[in-house]
Amino acid sequence: MSRSQLVVISGLSGSGKSSALKCFEDLGYYCVDNLPPPLIPTFVDLCHRAGPRLKLVALVVDARTREFLEQFVPIWNQIKGSSTRARLLFFDADDNVLMQRFSETRRPHPLAPRGPLGEGIAAERKLLEPVRKAADDVVDTSTFSVRTLREMLSRRFGPGGGEGLNIAVASFAYRNGILDNADLVFDVRFLPNPHYVTELRPQTGLDKPVREFVESRTETREFLQHLERLLRFLIPQYAQEGKTYLTLAFGCTGGRHRSVAIASMVAERLRELGYDATETHVDLEDAPSKRKATR
Repeated sequence: MSRSQLVVISGLSGSGKSSALKCFEDLGYYCVDNLPPPLIPTFVDLCHRAGPRLKLVALVVDARTREFLEQFVPIWNQIKGSSTRARLLFFDADDNVLMQRFSETRRPHPLAPRGPLGEGIAAERKLLEPVRKAADDVVDTSTFSVRTLREMLSRRFGPGGGEGLNIAVASFAYRNGILDNADLVFDVRFLPNPHYVTELRPQTGLDKPVREFVESRTETREFLQHLERLLRFLIPQYAQEGKTYLTLAFGCTGGRHRSVAIASMVAERLRELGYDATETHVDLEDAPSKRKATR
């Protein structure tokens, strides 16, 4: 399995592990859910013996293996020291986002099947903290849709995928709170607001008339020029330091016009520059995440 890829997925319940595993399956990975850690070395050995037939493998290890979970980190360190190409992804999300997702699916939390959901999430965080610290990448999915998650994983682990920096560009509404998982936050409320143009109000920053309105402003063009120079400097620095995921967030009052248009422009420009950039518009989702207001 020296030329194989082993991806182990862990993280909090409701953070997107099941969606991630489905994505890996679609990418051609042999997937196993809820494998007890003591069985991982045996499974890896079987993959060695199978050769090319099991070249790509993805496993989920999480809090459902409670009594075995404390054995995971030593086992993982042993696997990482072998010739296997192995990557540990830890999926996380804000507590309020996790609670909303559970309320929508009506599934019981594995550590709180009958008790308060908040206590279950807190207990799971504590239980999984050693795994989080051992992870190669921590992916915060608080603002991710299933589509955004699939795009990110496909670019990273699909055919032609690499170890480069993955950039998520998000728009949001300040009235709903700043995105907690953002690395860089830009306030674009200084731009003229299309909300006050009658024919533009019902549209969004993804619609051509709104985008043209925002893009036509001198201040927009100057902002994007300064921003590109900044990102051309910062992104290589982040990549050199080994950062794998970078989230850029653009906020306006309602999260429908200015921030959406700017985020879309920036994502397009980053892709033109050769970066893996996905975009998500938090407050345009059908059921946007309820975030705690921070401003």
